[in-house]
Amino acid sequence: MAPHLVVLVLLAVAASAAAATPRQLFLVSQAPVTLTNHHGQLLTGNYSVNLLWYGRFTPAQRAVVADFLLSLSAPVASASAASASASAPSVAAWWATTSRYHPGAARLTLGRQVLDPSLSLGRRLSETSLAALAARLSPHRGSVAVVITAPDVLVDGFCLSHCGLHASATSSAGAASAPAAAHGSAPGTHGRGRFAYVWVGDSAEQCPGECAWPFHQPAYGPQAPPLVAPNADVGMDGVVINLATLLAGAVTNPYGGGFFQGPAEAPLEAVTACTGVFGAGAYPGYPGQLPVDAASGASYNAVGVAGRRFLLPAMWDPKTSQCSTLV
Repeated sequence: MAPHLVVLVLLAVAASAAAATPRQLFLVSQAPVTLTNHHGQLLTGNYSVNLLWYGRFTPAQRAVVADFLLSLSAPVASASAASASASAPSVAAWWATTSRYHPGAARLTLGRQVLDPSLSLGRRLSETSLAALAARLSPHRGSVAVVITAPDVLVDGFCLSHCGLHASATSSAGAASAPAAAHGSAPGTHGRGRFAYVWVGDSAEQCPGECAWPFHQPAYGPQAPPLVAPNADVGMDGVVINLATLLAGAVTNPYGGGFFQGPAEAPLEAVTACTGVFGAGAYPGYPGQLPVDAASGASYNAVGVAGRRFLLPAMWDPKTSQCSTLV
């Protein structure tokens, strides 16, 4: 299975998954963006997002991601009502851009959560291990499996070539086979089918400058001061950025035949086509103009359930053929 690009990609990992990559691409001039519909299957309709927490996470950390997922389908009015900043867009408004990718939209809701604090597959994981973990969430055609690894878990390629990935695998009776290529046919029948899954690593200890930018000082390139994380957790706020990137890629290019630009082995997708852009006026090393909370000094551009704030990446809008920011 190969990764489909997502947040920051250095080099494409494998041949059919899309990956969120480290910050290197923030410093590279990119060609004009035109994502092409390759007429493969997209994810449309209602999907539950099931989470597997691999390693130790506090309840507060898990709540950041859970609230982000709940916010994807929250009505715009209720998502912003509890916010002190009524002018901030909602997370749901950000996700609504995916509905402009023909033939429709995927409505994501928070599903079940599984904890694996004892690291049942060990502290070092391969891509095959990630697919096996995703299969524990009993994936099916109406769900997306998400695996989040703790800061002390080592995943092949993490930090060096990607910060996370989305891919697909086949399942039978609740067990996954070897990762499937991201390209190919729609889910099968007779109890066996392909499911989409996402992996994101918490980079707080291993590479925050690469995978949690702009909340951490980069190791190279422009040295603007890092932003204050809206949930006071550089690692988890970075996870949200990468998870948002990968989920957008997973619904618009789940099996390698959807919307992307460039080679299928290293595609630019809905959000990776807009790498490093969060607000108006963004340029390499500068995330753009963003609202700042007067009390905490935190930067954000979207509000979710219970007024929780997030920083979400720009997404390519097929109606305007431009990278669309919330602010």
